[in-house]
Amino acid sequence: MTGLEQDIEALIFASEHGIRPEEIMYCLQAAHGIEMNDDDVTQAIANIQKRYSDASLAIECVRINSGYQFLTKKAHHQVIAQLQMQRSKKKLSQAALETLAIIAYKQPVTKVDIEQIRGVNCDYSIQKLLEKELIVIAGKAETVGKPLLYATSHLFADHMGINSINDLPALAELSSPANSIGNEQE
Repeated sequence: MTGLEQDIEALIFASEHGIRPEEIMYCLQAAHGIEMNDDDVTQAIANIQKRYSDASLAIECVRINSGYQFLTKKAHHQVIAQLQMQRSKKKLSQAALETLAIIAYKQPVTKVDIEQIRGVNCDYSIQKLLEKELIVIAGKAETVGKPLLYATSHLFADHMGINSINDLPALAELSSPANSIGNEQE
């Protein structure tokens, strides 16, 4: 493999989206200060595509929408779909993160308590956190109406990258003068 092919391979790999041959030529010319010709770039891309067509490799160099991109081969789409499903389960909205933080620090806690702290309805956030199995129903409160109590689940620690609830920062560590409004004397 030539230095030109390695540079082009690196550009295709580093590009978030497909990279067009014109962009490749511009980058090569700007980096090396030499004029590139279309045929050299086209041949180098063809050599890269041929190398990545090897059945022992999981990725290939594909032309999409006038550009080139590395993609996984179709034989691996099922396993990649599982990874994407797993990762999509881990994404949380700001509202869900706020609700989850309240539950983590105040557990077991009722929906009414969460809503009083957040100041907004949290039905949707609680439902999503239950679906993602980040929280569980921990019982019923011994108050009027016996509202449900929510607590974090065993998956919460995995999602947050901690070993236990004790690994969460103390609330005192999270408060700072920058987070306060007005004077302390008020």
